Amino acid sequence: MNLKADIWVKALIRRAGVANVPAMVVRRGNGEAGTIYVKVARLDGTADIYGPTWGEDGNRIWMHSVGQGPVPEAEADAYLARQEKFDPDFWVVEIEDRQGRHFLTEPVKGDPPQS
Repeated sequence: MNLKADIWVKALIRRAGVANVPAMVVRRGNGEAGTIYVKVARLDGTADIYGPTWGEDGNRIWMHSVGQGPVPEAEADAYLARQEKFDPDFWVVEIEDRQGRHFLTEPVKGDPPQS
């Protein structure tokens, strides 16, 4: 069973907050099942965007939606603006972290496994 989007978002923001990292909802989607994107602003003019997908086992995993690493923040924002054409009911959670931490607990495709 998957968590409702609004509960999942609150948990992500809480995990970042525990590490004393600012995180906020910058776009609110459907509270039940809206698609969630995570933007990690590195505070140097670059950002990462993570979007959800499904793994081979049917569980949610995350992938880099724009490039395999940080991209100019304007490019990341343009990607999110284009998503509205496909799904006008999506969430964006922005995390501001110079270290680029995303605080996702599910695997991120392309990232090394966490130990």
